[in-house]
Amino acid sequence: MKFPTFKDIIAAQQRISKFLDYTPLHSYPLLNKFLETEVYVKHENFQPTGAFKIRGGLNLISQLSIEEKKRGVITASTGNHGQSIALASKIFGVKAKICVPENSNPVKLAAMRHYNAEIIEFGKDFDEARVNAEKLAEKHGYRYIHSGNEPLLIAGVGTIGLEILQQQPDIEVIISPVGAGTGCGGTAIAAKSIDPELEMIAVQAEKAPSVYQSWRSGKLESTDSAETMADGLATRQAFNLPTDILREWVNEFYLVTEKEIKQAIKTYLKLCHTVAEGAGAAPLAAAINMKEKMKGKKVALVLSGGNLDYNTLENIIKNL
Repeated sequence: MKFPTFKDIIAAQQRISKFLDYTPLHSYPLLNKFLETEVYVKHENFQPTGAFKIRGGLNLISQLSIEEKKRGVITASTGNHGQSIALASKIFGVKAKICVPENSNPVKLAAMRHYNAEIIEFGKDFDEARVNAEKLAEKHGYRYIHSGNEPLLIAGVGTIGLEILQQQPDIEVIISPVGAGTGCGGTAIAAKSIDPELEMIAVQAEKAPSVYQSWRSGKLESTDSAETMADGLATRQAFNLPTDILREWVNEFYLVTEKEIKQAIKTYLKLCHTVAEGAGAAPLAAAINMKEKMKGKKVALVLSGGNLDYNTLENIIKNL
């Protein structure tokens, strides 16, 4: 598979602009004071699905052949990717099946059902749901949509980086979360194609470090578990296309703890009056850890999604 190019990302922006507005890029005085630098938050939690993945879903589904649309699509997701494929499929009249782990985020499941997707609950985590989706695709002939190894998905979500520099051209650092790595990888291609000196920083959960380990080792790694509260980061297996992109385009890669992610969720709520899910809060958690290094730089944080269920948010507020 070839990397999506900067031209692919521009083409994706033209396609998805018919359905999506630019998301806000806001700077908050209290957050700037807290981090002691100029920070801009890219609000992907303002998307119709509450997360950045809709960019990739629209770009990919819009480019399916007539035959693929007739077959229908199937994919695996912990929630946000599934919502993306579900909504994009509804818009383009395609039947969608989403394989999810048992005990998935109820907010995300409800949204997928609202978009008329069929939900298939199977497995303890994303990777077991993914294997089930692959088996069903082979058995029934559905068009299988891989959550990572899809250039059109990556080009779509790469429009985040394009938008950031269109909105604030002098950004010097972008910090982005990594689950499979599509969002961070696509954002890096777009942003660093515009400004090669820009520093791209990736962040993953300490309890789900497969892509981080792969980035460091140079080979695809997997872990026995991915038991992080940030379901958008809960990937046990790294995938070759996004991981290869991260190796080429990302400058630094950090891990954050569960406590740091939860504290970042609370910080967003307190200082910016906005809700971030675990994956969306991870870049802020990393920025807090890198506070001294970030001083004097203009930093963009990709708040990738805000689909946090109420009980989890309440628990974080009460116990931190």
